[in-house]
Amino acid sequence: MQASVLTEVLLPLALAFVMLGMGLTLTLADFARLIKAPRAVITGFIGQIILLPLLALGLCTAFGVPDYIAVGIMVLAACPGGTTSNLISHIAKANLALSVSLTAISTIACVFTTPFIIQFAINYFVKENAPEFSIIQTVIGLVGISILPVVIGMTIRHFNCAFAIKTENFFRQFSMYFMLLMIIGVLVSERDSLATSFESAFLICLALNLLSVLLGLALAKISALAFKDSLTLAIEIGVQNAALAMLICITFLQAPDYAIAPGVYGIAMYIGPALLAVWAKRKMRSGLEPIALQKI
Repeated sequence: MQASVLTEVLLPLALAFVMLGMGLTLTLADFARLIKAPRAVITGFIGQIILLPLLALGLCTAFGVPDYIAVGIMVLAACPGGTTSNLISHIAKANLALSVSLTAISTIACVFTTPFIIQFAINYFVKENAPEFSIIQTVIGLVGISILPVVIGMTIRHFNCAFAIKTENFFRQFSMYFMLLMIIGVLVSERDSLATSFESAFLICLALNLLSVLLGLALAKISALAFKDSLTLAIEIGVQNAALAMLICITFLQAPDYAIAPGVYGIAMYIGPALLAVWAKRKMRSGLEPIALQKI
């Protein structure tokens, strides 16, 4: 998949459109929640921005996966949650307000942290034929396809809230279909590499998903967060923006084989939250929530 109008223009524009839709769901109150409920937000932020990439690094080293799988996993772990995590939080009856706040804050932070994690991953895992990578250009690119559309979306919501609410479902569906099409496109175009590495890619993606969900629960328990907040952290840390990760690999790194792992994760990432939702439903029915998790 060489550089083309699709990879250089259409894919970034489509993702910017998705981010615009996310901006339409945000208000300044979502960012102000950091002051009102700092413990939950800071705990989730540390888990997603710092601990998740470290977990991914440990798994890549332990599994000994090929370099293109390892870098793809690191790119994925460096990305924020995206709108999918908000949707899953809503379905799981977690703290949707906290989920949206964490997504918004991590989206801004990842613009500046993601390029450095990618540079580290390339230097650490790729021994030869490393793709050309510019931290500055990547930061500028991420600002263009994520921060600016989000700001535009928030501005539209501020001046026309009715329109933002009316189009929310459309943008959510567009986001899901866009990610699905990207996953299919990557897996088809890289089917030869996928055929030789699917097992290792799926296993590390599944391990990352399950362990990241457990990481969220553990952090919530350590911080003595409410039960709904613990579910939210588990979902936010376990569900990453696979579409953004694939776009970075295809467009910024021009290495579509790196996008295999994010593509596989885009499918596997629902397993952990699904098991979490089943566990949470049974726990809420039984009324046996741990006292520590019921504290605010």
